[in-house]
Amino acid sequence: MPTASRKRKKDTGRKNGARKRGGAPLAAIVLAAGKGTRMRSSRAKVLHELLGQPLVSYPVELARTMGADPVVAVLGHQHEAVEAVLLARFGAGAVKVVEQTEQRGTGHAVRLAMPALARFDGSDGMVMVLYGDVPLLRRETLEELVGTAQRYGCLAIVTATPPDPTGYGRILRDQRGHVIGVVEQKDASPEEQAITEINAGIYCGPAGFFREAVLGLGTRNAQGEYYLTDVIARAAASIGVSAIEADFVDVAGINDRHQLAEAELTLRGRINRAWQAHVTYRDPGSTVVEPGVDIGVDVELGCNVALRGRTRIGHGARIGDGVILTDTEVGASAVIRPYTVATEAVIGAGCAVGPFAHLRPGTRLAADVHVGNFVETKKTEIGRGSKANHLSYLGDAIIGEKVNVGAGTITCNYNGYEKFPTVIEDGAFIGSDTQLVAPVRVGRRAVVAAGTTVTRDVPAAALSLSRTPQIDKPGYAQKVAKRYSNKKGSH
Repeated sequence: MPTASRKRKKDTGRKNGARKRGGAPLAAIVLAAGKGTRMRSSRAKVLHELLGQPLVSYPVELARTMGADPVVAVLGHQHEAVEAVLLARFGAGAVKVVEQTEQRGTGHAVRLAMPALARFDGSDGMVMVLYGDVPLLRRETLEELVGTAQRYGCLAIVTATPPDPTGYGRILRDQRGHVIGVVEQKDASPEEQAITEINAGIYCGPAGFFREAVLGLGTRNAQGEYYLTDVIARAAASIGVSAIEADFVDVAGINDRHQLAEAELTLRGRINRAWQAHVTYRDPGSTVVEPGVDIGVDVELGCNVALRGRTRIGHGARIGDGVILTDTEVGASAVIRPYTVATEAVIGAGCAVGPFAHLRPGTRLAADVHVGNFVETKKTEIGRGSKANHLSYLGDAIIGEKVNVGAGTITCNYNGYEKFPTVIEDGAFIGSDTQLVAPVRVGRRAVVAAGTTVTRDVPAAALSLSRTPQIDKPGYAQKVAKRYSNKKGSH
């Protein structure tokens, strides 16, 4: 993704001037124990979603992309629900979970996490500290942070200068500009509260340093908690501190729903700007592309499009206004017309779908299939070149190649207890307003006449016809009109 310009401020007050080799083992601790009372929600704050993903997944994903192993999540409020989300998203063993049963501060949380890093004992491994409610941290910021800590063996921290620093810990520097500590808002003097540079709380440093430093933390402060920020003063007096300045928006925590909405706008903008290198957007401001989506070259996206989950769009595809695709694969040069909705579907190359089509999970369209307006499919495979252009429901069906499905066709796949399949073989013609009562098979090149209810298999190349005989009564309209005319005159 494109990167906004930002200042990088390096501290020169490192105690260890000798360079170390890079590439030391890396672990990550993600602090995600808070309740998030300002969300006013029955859900833990880190379970609220940002562009389709829970907040806690963003720092965990970022740590994993950095090669951190292990990644330790410190959980508290609704820890079982948060752990279940992490397990579902990243798989068993990907994230180690530590429970913080009593909220005693960030320093206490890191202390609880350190035993999970036992394999780092006696090594030169590095530990990152991240937060479950800080989803917009950029990878390049973290790369610089980790690289600095590995290169110099110091504690590297991220700072920022927000428009309003109220509520944040302030960075304390000496006369030479070296970081010497952090003071929290509630403990700061008026002079310290006037400082605008704040501590983002994102750190990287030697595992051994963290292990010793958190054991020495005390609670002599306004909140009676173990402040992780106190380790900065310890580092300044021992291994040294290096500060890297980031844009505040990148490191801001999410505390309420307004901030969540603002973060989503920011992330949407980043993602859309990145894709615009080779994708045409008709209205980027109304388009939602979630982080897990992949888009090919020369794709066109209309207004109010939403691409969600693991959706994949092939080269040259055209996505019309109001289309919503979730976990859906769209082949090259396919045309998805306005207001189509597809979930867990596969749309082959050159297909034309919509407008107002609904492809439900399990739909698989081969190349050059046409699925038209107000057609719904579910767990249905449609072969190459087949068409269902109007007002049909096709569920639990296997449809061959070059089949024509007429308007109003329904596969009657459910009897109230079980689902049954319908099979339509290559080249068959299904007339309009046909009901196919499953389980049933229509043979190759068979013809089903319009208005037919098919209740048994149709042989290949046969005509299937079931209609009530048509009765015509000549002169009926005139007789009815005369009768009603006489009644009217009698009044």
